[in-house]
Amino acid sequence: MEQEPAIVWTRPERGTRGPAAAHSRTELAAIAVALADRGGLSAVSMRQVARELGTGQASLYRYISGRDDLLDLMTDTVTGEVDLAAPLSGDPVTDLLALATRTKAVHLRHPWLPEIPPEPLRLGPRGLDYLEHALRAMAPVRLPGGTKTEIVALMNALVAQFARTELQGGRTATARQAAQAAYLSEAVARGDRPHLAAALHGEPAAPPAPPGELFERAMHRMLTGLLAPGLG
Repeated sequence: MEQEPAIVWTRPERGTRGPAAAHSRTELAAIAVALADRGGLSAVSMRQVARELGTGQASLYRYISGRDDLLDLMTDTVTGEVDLAAPLSGDPVTDLLALATRTKAVHLRHPWLPEIPPEPLRLGPRGLDYLEHALRAMAPVRLPGGTKTEIVALMNALVAQFARTELQGGRTATARQAAQAAYLSEAVARGDRPHLAAALHGEPAAPPAPPGELFERAMHRMLTGLLAPGLG
């Protein structure tokens, strides 16, 4: 017997047997996203989605094979919120930075998104559109295609990390930040970490940069460094 394809995108939207389907994967995805937005990723289950639909859990298996399919559908649904219609400037760093900024905004709207278990190819139709847009932005860059897709993966990993930090930062106490700063100062003062001391020497005491500013600066540096070999 031929084995069923493992991912949701390669299976028919609806089975060929049984009564006509009353729902769609789009409906399932919308409900799962709403559940996660309200209660986090742990709130998403086949049982809860079925309850929201007003149907039995067993009926969901006519559309998807399990929770992994739900995560794929959810990820692709919110990826569709990233605006890919903005015109490209022709500068790959500028265009990828703009894409990363729009992507982070989606992560902040959906705080559960950075918690989705990472997979190298968690790509649905909207994810493929996203990758195509990123590769089009890198068209002037003379780098192998595999290197370009790795750059997109690194960019999105940094986006997820910054979004996670920004979401958690709202819950971080100022006293803890002050304690961490004092610990760093004491460690440097002991003199057994000369390179760290040299890196921090003469740095004026200043409050942390706003998350958006830090994100833009770090992302710009990373993209500039990664793309530089193909822009010479």
